[in-house]
Amino acid sequence: MLDPNKQSSTTITHIVEVSEEGSSLKDFLRDHYGISSRLLSKMKKRRQILMNGQYAPYHTHVYRGDEIEMNFEEDPNDYLPVPMELEIAYEDLDLLILNKQPGIVTHPTRGHHENTLTNGVMDYFQGIGLNMKIRFVNRLDMHTSGLLIVAKNPFAHFDLMKQMQEDLVIKHYLTWVHGAVDKDRGEIEGRIFNPEGSEGRRIIDPAGQACKTGYEVLERKKDRTLLKVRLYTGRTHQIRVHLSALGHPIIGDTLYSDSKEQIEEKSFPRQALHAYQLEFFQPRYRTKLRVQASMPKDMEKLFQDR
Repeated sequence: MLDPNKQSSTTITHIVEVSEEGSSLKDFLRDHYGISSRLLSKMKKRRQILMNGQYAPYHTHVYRGDEIEMNFEEDPNDYLPVPMELEIAYEDLDLLILNKQPGIVTHPTRGHHENTLTNGVMDYFQGIGLNMKIRFVNRLDMHTSGLLIVAKNPFAHFDLMKQMQEDLVIKHYLTWVHGAVDKDRGEIEGRIFNPEGSEGRRIIDPAGQACKTGYEVLERKKDRTLLKVRLYTGRTHQIRVHLSALGHPIIGDTLYSDSKEQIEEKSFPRQALHAYQLEFFQPRYRTKLRVQASMPKDMEKLFQDR
């Protein structure tokens, strides 16, 4: 639901120090911080980028030790804040990383107006004095649990989206699948295609998008296996499609389960999929971060033999 008392815009300032010289100011901002040409043009007109305290044309050469100040004009989020218990896996000046629980919708929709993660983050941001848009870097659907990155400012969002595009963000998942997986580890590279009239179900088809999924067996039970999965690409339903093609669909995933026994599985009410670990570079300091999220209780119960 939208907040009827929408606030005015605010300015967010970020200052960075040049550590590598040899480029123009424009190339430095675009290549090192992922700021789009469109936004650079907008900021140039408003003189929102300063170098060593003064306005500098974009063709100006940057040198090691130069101080670049970026002033982003930010419109605040217009969603209602709703108090919510958030499990924070990591937080710093630029990022808030949450361990999302299953069954929670990330963004407000027609069917979910207020009790979404967006509303909860809005309430949290207001509590710590932040007045800005809610920017999720990655996505998880309602039934998937695990790590969600929220950028606290446009600068961090641009940088992390660039890391995503360049495959610099390493994503690992935990999932329980039907049956005993024979190989201890492997890779799946079937192309994923979304045919017309499929009602959302993707298939493996040569006409689809190239993608790659790696997996490693962590635990074997009589009728199920716990896998650690790495996403090398990020296609819709990629893990679900690839593991189903392997002959081991995710427990609780009725969309990609083939046998009657799997489809009628009632003991687990969602796909047993958890975004377990993320590795990436902190946008401002360029240090490598590795963040992990504990497995939710419903998936822990699957360790028990039936």
